[in-house]
Amino acid sequence: MKLFGTDGIRGRVNEFPITAEVALRMGKAVANVLRSSGPNRNRVLVGKDTRISGYMLETALTSGLVSMGMDVFMVGPLPTPAVAHLTKSMGAAAGIMITASHNPYEDNGMKIFGPDGYKLSDDLEGLIERHILGEEPESPPLPPRQIGKAHRIDDARGRYIEFAKHTADNVPLHGLKVVVDCGHGAAYFIAPLIFKELGAEVITTGIQPDGLNINSGCGALYPENAGELVRRSNADLGISFDGDADRVIFTDANGQVVSGDRILAMCAIGLKEQGRLKNNTLVATVMSNLGLNEAMKHHGIKVETTAVGDRNVIECMRKHGHSFGGENSGHLIFADHATTGDGILSALLVLRMMRDRNATLAQLSTVMNEYPSQLANITVSSKPHLDSLPKLMKLMKKATAEFGESGRHLIRYSGTENKIRVLVEHRDVEECRTWVSKFAAVISEEIG
Repeated sequence: MKLFGTDGIRGRVNEFPITAEVALRMGKAVANVLRSSGPNRNRVLVGKDTRISGYMLETALTSGLVSMGMDVFMVGPLPTPAVAHLTKSMGAAAGIMITASHNPYEDNGMKIFGPDGYKLSDDLEGLIERHILGEEPESPPLPPRQIGKAHRIDDARGRYIEFAKHTADNVPLHGLKVVVDCGHGAAYFIAPLIFKELGAEVITTGIQPDGLNINSGCGALYPENAGELVRRSNADLGISFDGDADRVIFTDANGQVVSGDRILAMCAIGLKEQGRLKNNTLVATVMSNLGLNEAMKHHGIKVETTAVGDRNVIECMRKHGHSFGGENSGHLIFADHATTGDGILSALLVLRMMRDRNATLAQLSTVMNEYPSQLANITVSSKPHLDSLPKLMKLMKKATAEFGESGRHLIRYSGTENKIRVLVEHRDVEECRTWVSKFAAVISEEIG
């Protein structure tokens, strides 16, 4: 597709496709494609994170929707999973989240959820894209009496807060000291409030968004910040969210970052012990560490592997009826409770596990041993198909042969940035460094 990537439409603000004009056309396109015959067929929920460009896109998007007879309910800055949840609970025809997730403030984007709270299928995104690009017939203008209205929902935060706490059985957090880094993003108000209401002592950082500082040296991309606060304040753990709070990264009481794979492992084992891991299967992506597979095998849990992206994980879970999956990057999907990755809910469920087991996060996370790994993000001027790069292909085949069962490599383009990602895992950390350097040199030579 020309506009939609792995997670909606995303790009640099005021450059195609993240312009007011495209947002206006998206509003019209969503109305054309997702309007239904149900009682709330003309209702669309619109949320956003804290980027300054959110005002521009929200206004244009709303104008497009109401011009086509849709009633828009604006919830303001709110985490992506909250928008997904409210879309379903309010019986709306669609939900749209204005965000670029972990990207800097200069970027923005739009994610669309269907009435079931799930991200749209490729077919529906393709149809919406064709409407945006003018490749589908335009609907005739509506008479003035039939245009929609725009409303602001004042209790959206409260609705989600109660949902999140109830889902975690209102786990009592009295006696716990927690560092919460909201990355100056969508969770800046709601996340600390939830943990405080459940009784935790909360030390906050990244809760003063100014439209320009989202993800800037804070949040899930920089969990070491929370780790330092954990050490200085003698807290029990750190919780770091990305810009739209659908991802979470943890740090233990020693201030050490706990990898997403370790969180996946301990949650999968915990769910299995409770009899709640459907099909006895964990769904993970190709980016997960080889150690995760070994740990799951030891505990009698199967692993299904998907391409990168929480959307791919969710599609696999829905198709096969699995209940838990996620990504090493911090997406955790508890399908019995949510339709998308939810950083706040995931944090609550991890805290509940700590309470139920009377264990620290460091103790719980010892369930797996990770292979040494190194990841390089290399900026490229273009994205030719990897098969068209003979030197890189030759080096990849050589690495596969030499690694055997002692390691692996994964090379892929970013779905949202002009970068190629090189991941090498090996029992020997020096092999990781050596091979990343080799791959980087060949990539620079062939792509530049």
